[in-house]
Amino acid sequence: MDQRLVPPIFLFLAGTVCLTAEPVISDRANADWKLATETDGITIYSRPHPGSSLKEFKAVGRIDAPSRAVHKVISDIDAYPSFMPYIIECRLVKRENDSLITYQRCSPKICHDRDYTLRTRETSWPAGIGLAYSSRWEPANEFSPAKKSGVVRINVCQGEWLLEPEAVDKTRATYSIYTDTGGLIPPFMANHFSQTAIEKVFAAVRKQVKEPKYSEAER
Repeated sequence: MDQRLVPPIFLFLAGTVCLTAEPVISDRANADWKLATETDGITIYSRPHPGSSLKEFKAVGRIDAPSRAVHKVISDIDAYPSFMPYIIECRLVKRENDSLITYQRCSPKICHDRDYTLRTRETSWPAGIGLAYSSRWEPANEFSPAKKSGVVRINVCQGEWLLEPEAVDKTRATYSIYTDTGGLIPPFMANHFSQTAIEKVFAAVRKQVKEPKYSEAER
């Protein structure tokens, strides 16, 4: 039976469109968060999402690499199937003036495949000893291919990667996500899996950033 449960590990994407302006943060951006757990150097927070029984999540953790190198990893969409858990397809659909539109398909194994198309907007700005990066995404399924049998389309997915330099070779990474995958899974179970999956997001990026091609890009 398809439990319609998809950890949001694959529901993020960073583009490569850089604008030299710091993003405006809403009043709610830093409000109402409650500590959920701390593990492996990652602090995870949650809060209710208006009008939904599913929660929003935010995770903050250190990545031992320069912010530019971490940014290169998140922007390397062609490589996602090789290092991001569950993702089996990731491709650029359209490049616009201020955003990238990308299609992804994932295979969580515990349920039917999922797919979705995202619009990602990216900004960067000077921050002390380096650059900070923000990548925000939202659904853009109007650019998705026709639905496939056995593949569930995700219609709600929004979030952000925020990368801030702490030192020459250390980055403070903040990952925020809210997604609704639908189906019959009870909200408390969906929230639990959403929280635990975030750890895999950080683990994948921390491992990938050690690849020489990202440090070479930094130099």
